[in-house]
Amino acid sequence: MDCIFCKIIKGEIPSYRIYEDDMTYAFLDIASDSYGHTLVIPKKHCVNVLDCKKKYLRATIDTVQKISRHFVDNCGFEGVNVLNASGQSAQQSVFHLHFHIIPRKSDDGIDIWALKEKKDLDLAEICKKLKI
Repeated sequence: MDCIFCKIIKGEIPSYRIYEDDMTYAFLDIASDSYGHTLVIPKKHCVNVLDCKKKYLRATIDTVQKISRHFVDNCGFEGVNVLNASGQSAQQSVFHLHFHIIPRKSDDGIDIWALKEKKDLDLAEICKKLKI
């Protein structure tokens, strides 16, 4: 397997580890696009939320929450954005499940919500089609 995140977990590629436990690994994103941008991954390879075993998905989300709380409670941040892309059409670029945690302050100048233009959508019709 030629998965960059699996290689990071195995120590074959260096990383800036923020947190690790038996099931998850968290490290700084080398994109360095915002202060503290952290990736959280399961240690067992899965492609995204659609194929991840519940046990590993739960552990990953627990780690996302733990790190997010740490950033707010202990590191001076006011909030976090938690982002995930599942599938190529959703702009997933590394095909190993990962969640981005972007620590936030009110004056940091980051605008996560690029899609601000309201569309003329029939929400009742969409709800009928998507309801489980």
